[in-house]
Amino acid sequence: MNDIKEKLQIIKEKNLYREMRYLSKSQDKYTVIDGREILLMSSNNYLGLANNEEVKKAAIDGINEFGLGSGGSRLTTGSYDLHKKLEEKIAKFKNCEAALIFNTGYMANVGVISAICDENYYIFSDELNHASIIDGCKLAKGKTIVYKHNNMEDLYDKISTINPTKGIILTDSVFSMDGDIANIPEIVKIAKAFNLLTVVDDAHATGVIGKNGRGSSEYFNCKVDITIGTLSKAVASEGGFVCADEYIIDYLKNKARSFIFSTALSPGIINGSIKSFELIASTDRVQRLNNNIKYINKKLNEIGIETDENRDSPIIPIFIGDEDLAMNISKSLLENGIYIPAIRYPTVPLNKSILRMTIMSTHDKKDLDIVVDKLKHILIENNIIN
Repeated sequence: MNDIKEKLQIIKEKNLYREMRYLSKSQDKYTVIDGREILLMSSNNYLGLANNEEVKKAAIDGINEFGLGSGGSRLTTGSYDLHKKLEEKIAKFKNCEAALIFNTGYMANVGVISAICDENYYIFSDELNHASIIDGCKLAKGKTIVYKHNNMEDLYDKISTINPTKGIILTDSVFSMDGDIANIPEIVKIAKAFNLLTVVDDAHATGVIGKNGRGSSEYFNCKVDITIGTLSKAVASEGGFVCADEYIIDYLKNKARSFIFSTALSPGIINGSIKSFELIASTDRVQRLNNNIKYINKKLNEIGIETDENRDSPIIPIFIGDEDLAMNISKSLLENGIYIPAIRYPTVPLNKSILRMTIMSTHDKKDLDIVVDKLKHILIENNIIN
């Protein structure tokens, strides 16, 4: 017990202690935190569907027809017609043969990697991949080789040096902290040259990039072997999924432990997710999001925050560095009615803290102008920009 207390004290002394902020209103562009209306600039609810009336009604309809809980795992009593319908809809949306729902995107990554990568596999993983990919590699029996972030030369060199008979390349498509996009066409090219599997996590790409928001494969017009994703970001629900050829999905049903040994997602969650995919495919939400991304990147560059004006990701990191300073700037923004959290170690390296700002399709130019103006004054006060 004393050991745990000592470790906790060290975390506090290093300004790495984390606390939760509780929202008292739905996840819209404006929410309520500590009794105050706050402009939310950090949500993964990229398309604003979390509080959409049609999505909420679909979730309620699912509960009314099938009940609250699923009652069992997918391989026992927990598979409903709705689960099959959602998996078929996801497969069609992603242009794949088949799909499989997991309880979270984290569980999808852990389940897929550990199920496929036996002791004969080499796993080539980007150094900035999400924690769920890293943990999947730790659980797998294969040997993990980490390559430099989005560095195709380093990836090729590491693969060619080993020349594995079995292997897999793992990458996020849109990286969750920096918001940059992996060079998936080159990854696919390298994988084909060495007969390796390609696995791409589209968590922050689904509903976001590509002309119709279908993710990295649409964005680059190329196909990977396995696409992993989440229902908890642009889809604004809960859960994860895997898309691949039918035989791979059949294998995962039989071998992915995080799928086999989990109670299935609630019918309400599943039916709400179905409606979200329908709305993503039939509305202009993706285009509105893209317009907002371009607008705010232009405005940020004008005040001295260097960002790529051609950025297609809604994730915009603002580099601060010192953990204490990042926390103070985030606090100042909150006092000014804007919530952008400070991201610190271990999510990012020590002394490389950032403010992680995200954009939603429901933000308008007035909202974004307010954010840029407040950021400008607070960052000047803290000597981040001139």
